[in-house]
Amino acid sequence: MTTPADSRPNLDRIRQEIADGYDEELELELEEARLDRILGDAPELEERDTLDRKIYFRELFRLQHELVELQDWIQHHKLRVVVLFEGRDSAGKGGVIKRITQRLNPRICRVAALPAPNERERTQWYFQRYVAHLPAGGEMVLFDRSWYNRAGVEHVMGFCTDAEYEEFFRSVPEFERMLVRSGIILLKYWFSITDEEQEFRFNMRIQDPLKQWKLSPMDVESRRRWEDYTRAKEVMLERTHIPEAPWWVVEAVDKKRARLNCISHLLSQIPYGQVEHPPVVLPERERHEDYVRHPVPSEMYVPNVF
Repeated sequence: MTTPADSRPNLDRIRQEIADGYDEELELELEEARLDRILGDAPELEERDTLDRKIYFRELFRLQHELVELQDWIQHHKLRVVVLFEGRDSAGKGGVIKRITQRLNPRICRVAALPAPNERERTQWYFQRYVAHLPAGGEMVLFDRSWYNRAGVEHVMGFCTDAEYEEFFRSVPEFERMLVRSGIILLKYWFSITDEEQEFRFNMRIQDPLKQWKLSPMDVESRRRWEDYTRAKEVMLERTHIPEAPWWVVEAVDKKRARLNCISHLLSQIPYGQVEHPPVVLPERERHEDYVRHPVPSEMYVPNVF
């Protein structure tokens, strides 16, 4: 594809964005035809200084090694850890959650991403459906959005009354203090992006057929109501930033830096050390003269297409 020189920063920026979506693969190949289709009429974007991929992967793998040690510590000492991830649509919450859980045991570290409440849940105590997902001893739960839905989308979109909104702010500090008093380690992260960055990420989702599923009608409406969500966020942070469970703001315009900074901070908030494990010794396989392995019918095999 021939690209005018003045549009080169735009192409580089879009290449970078697509690479971010596949950064689990160390050897990345971009399909030129697919990139051409995604480019379309994308607006000019200022080229951004981003973290070198080699440095990013080196630090990500180092931090993921530390996360495995943290996981062992949590399991060994029967700790209970809750981490909340909040932020605007497309702010990168899912990306950091994915990197945290990537090398961990899903039985120890699990993700809670609750859908909209059903008719029965809407009649319950507001926090009830979230309580059901809290960890037992030896578990860490990552909430991809949390009870703070009431302070954000429910308030902005009119899904709760003003009285319910105010009751939330009266209740949530006591609810979180109760969790902390019970021994739960509670961390709260807000992922912050700019107006321009959200617009770019939404446009990428619109143009990319592999990401269109991420853009819901509610996401589109949130774009129109940027200022309403800003005011709601400011009120939320002001009224729920308590000593027992403070908010931590992650600058998330640069996805790579946001992931590394968030994981590094999470690790710093929970004192942990190495857990000694007995060495694993692979036993000799038992063999019996009367054992006969039966053949598998050929029609049961998955075809070798590749």
